[in-house]
Order: sequence, then structure tokens, then C-alpha cells
Amino acid sequence: MPPRVFAAAIALLLGVTPAVAADLSVAVGADVTSIDPHYHNLTPNNNIAEHIFETLVAKGPKSSLRPALAVAWKAIDDLTWEFKLRKGVKFHDGSDFTAADVAFSIDRTGQVPNSPSPFTIYTRQITEKIIVDPLTIRLKTATPYPLMPNDMSTVFIVSSRAAKGAATDDFNTGKATVGTGPFKFVRYARGDRIELARFDAYWGPRPAWDKVTFRVIASDPSRVASLLAGDVRAVEAVPTTDLARLSKNADLTIYRTISHRVMYLHLDTNRDKTPFVTDKAGKPLAKNPLKDLRVRRAISKAINRPAIVERVMDGAAVATGQLMPEGMFGYTPNLKPEPFDPEGAKKLLAEAGYPDGFGITLHGPNDRYVNDDQICQALAQMLTRVGIQTKIETLPSSVYFTRGTKLEFSFMLVGWAADTAEASSPLKSLLATFDAKKGMGGANRGRYSNPKMDAVLEQALATVDDAKREKLLQQATEIGIGDLGIIPLHHQVNLWGARKGIAYTPRTDERTLAHEFRPQ
Repeated sequence: MPPRVFAAAIALLLGVTPAVAADLSVAVGADVTSIDPHYHNLTPNNNIAEHIFETLVAKGPKSSLRPALAVAWKAIDDLTWEFKLRKGVKFHDGSDFTAADVAFSIDRTGQVPNSPSPFTIYTRQITEKIIVDPLTIRLKTATPYPLMPNDMSTVFIVSSRAAKGAATDDFNTGKATVGTGPFKFVRYARGDRIELARFDAYWGPRPAWDKVTFRVIASDPSRVASLLAGDVRAVEAVPTTDLARLSKNADLTIYRTISHRVMYLHLDTNRDKTPFVTDKAGKPLAKNPLKDLRVRRAISKAINRPAIVERVMDGAAVATGQLMPEGMFGYTPNLKPEPFDPEGAKKLLAEAGYPDGFGITLHGPNDRYVNDDQICQALAQMLTRVGIQTKIETLPSSVYFTRGTKLEFSFMLVGWAADTAEASSPLKSLLATFDAKKGMGGANRGRYSNPKMDAVLEQALATVDDAKREKLLQQATEIGIGDLGIIPLHHQVNLWGARKGIAYTPRTDERTLAHEFRPQ
């Protein structure tokens, strides 16, 4: 008999309730592309990073800001934010956390080679870092910048000693993986698992688990089977097709909340010729139809969003016509989901000079978002019915994002989670004109550009008054979405499943955090 089973049996004989196992195993639905916390601004990466590393400012389950490595922050003048750092924080190697590590980490976000989606959208506004003392740092900007606390909730702090000169592979092997978080890095096996161990000198609440294993199980049926068999104690991204069945299982609990992730379509609105658009015979078109607003509107009208929500997402989504879900900063009541109007779509195509439509390939991932492959299939059918003969090609996310960053596609399904919990994050990343020096448009894979929207966004980013800033963000959203720089589809509903005896507080940011699972 295994020792743990034997111990439990003895406890039962003695009338003692056995303690909850000190190990936690969680199945995640997508692999990480690196353990380097500055390499790729991607939710699976950030999720794992949050266990090992920390930010100055943390976010609660509903994305409200709260102290983390910084205990307080304030704007001391129009161009300077001051952060007071937490005293007594130790890195995993026993060294002290100081302001020098903050300055180093901010600089490093712009120095990581080949980043598919860099964190510089959150650091480019910083023009100077002033270390006042070991526990005080001031961040200066060229113009007033009210979103500094939000942005500092996204930048992970690494050890300047361990990470100096370190490459991304040094984090993947653990050589440079030294943080202040509640867990220490043990092992990363790409495509299989990430193993962590509790950091007993952690400054914050002690996690319930000695060891944590995140198992990468991209297959929905396999992930559910692991939960039902007890091979893992919790799973993220509960498949929507199994939601009703699992909700009735007395041995499981389902946790859910709406996400601030928007699923959307990116279109090549920049190039005069685009690689994956053809005539009906399959010959490349000399002119890119996606540059025509009427064509983009036709695509949007051809999409039956309620049908995708009900039939593809099994009700675990909310149709949208904008970047943020209702109730979050920057949501505008003026943008509703585009009504399904196939006849209107055909009329717009004819007005644009495509009465017989054209051919296009929709690219998407097949292992990253909830039902991503199925969404692509549904979209292809809807577009084909109005004359846009649509092929699909779905790829593993590791291949898909690399190719997408190189602008190899014409038409893409993508998702974006607003890590700052307000609309400037998707506006800066997805719709702002690409400008590497400014850190704008880092994930603008369609190279959409609208100077009017850029100007309103820049004004919003420099507006300190919250009410005025929100109105400007709403205005920028209305310009960019009105021009269909991207085509919004829906917001996901985040779903977790846990075995009986394990509780979790669902989060809008999709994070699956081991230290927030608790014995029940």
C-alpha cells in the first residue's frame, strides 16, 4: 500500500480527518512559450510568471488594483510617479529586493530579442527612473500619464543579479528564474508541465501547497478526463460542451465569471496586395479588398454572433461590438454587437465592386482560445454564404503567433485580454498605429492606422481626470471600432472546474493561480 494511502487509512481508523494533500495538480489548456516573464505578453505565460515573479501593483479577482511589491504609489507632480516598495522582501536566492531590481526589470522589457508581443507598451512612456533610496523609485514621463499604476501591474520584477545578461533560454532552464513570488521554479517541460515549489520565505500569505504541477493538456476531452479520474485536482478552460454535464457532478464544482478578453478578427488593412485573398477561381487579387470599409462592414454583418455564442460557445460567452465588457473602464454604451444581416452584407460587397464576392483564408490557433477551431469553422460558413468563399487554416499557437507577428496572414482570429483592466490596453496594442519606438501597436497584426484615433488615444493617456479619460477612451474605441480596425466577436466566460474539497475564486483576467486555490 502506498504511504499516503496507508496514512489516510490509519487516520480513518483513528477517527481523524486526513489532511488535504500538500501537492496541487492543475491542468491548463494552453502551453507557455517561455518562462521568461518579459518575452511574450501572452496570458498563459503571464499566468505562470505570476507564481514566480511579482509586479509592483497586483490585481484582485475583478481586476481592481492593490499593493504588491509596492505598498503605496502617488503622482508627486504631473510628470512623476513615486512608488514606495515593500520592506523585507526576499528573492528566491535569499537576496534583498530593492528599487534597483525595478529599474532593471523596466529596462529589460525593451531588450528581449524576438519578442512576439513585447511588454514595451507598458514601459515606453517612462523617460527616466530615479532610485531615491533602496525602497523608493520614481518614474518620470514626458507628459502626464495617469495609467502608470495600471501599467505597473503588468511588468514582472526579476532579480537584477540573476537576470543580468540572461537570455530567454536561461529562464526556461531555471538559471535566471529568480523571483519574489510565492513559488520557486523547479522544472519546465515544454508541452508537458511546469513544476513549482512553495517559497517559505515569501512575504505574503503562505500558500496551502508544498508543490504545484501545472500539466499542459490542450485537448479538451483529455483535460476533463484527467479531472474526472482525479489525476488533477482542478482544470482551467472547462470545455463548454461539457459544462452542463460537469455542473451536475456532485464530486466537482464549476467556477465562472466573464472575462475582459475580447475575441476578434484582425484584417490586413494596410497592404495594397495581401497574400491570402483571391478571386473565386483562386487567383491572387491585384487589389486588397480588406482596405475598403464597406468590405469590412460586410464581413461584420455576415457574422451571426448570437449563434456563435449559443451553438459554438454553449452560452459561455457574451456577444460584443467593442473592446471591453460592460461595467469595465472604457466600455461605451454606444457600441452594440453588429446585427446579423447577410443581405446587407451582400449589398455592401456589391457596392464595393465584389458582387460575386472573393476568396479568403482565415487563419487561427487551434489550441489557444476556447473553441478557437470551431469558431473559425463557423465564421467560414457564415462568410461563404454571403459570397466570401472562406478557407480556414488553424495552427498550434506556437507557430501561429510567430507567423502572425511576421504579418504573414491576411485575416486572423485572435483574442486580447486587457491586463490593465481598462480600454487603453487593447487600444494601444491592437488599434494604435504601429510604432516600435513609442511602444504602440505591438499586437497590431493588421497594421490598421487611423491618425484621428491615435490623437484621441494620446490625449486620453495624458488625462489625469478619470471621468474625462474614460470619455476619451470611449471616443477612441468608437473611432477604431467604427472604422472596423478589428471586428469584435464576443467576450469569453472564464470557467474552472475543481474536485470536491478544493475552492477557487474565479477571475476576470483568466489567471489560474495555485496560491488562490484553497482546501475547503
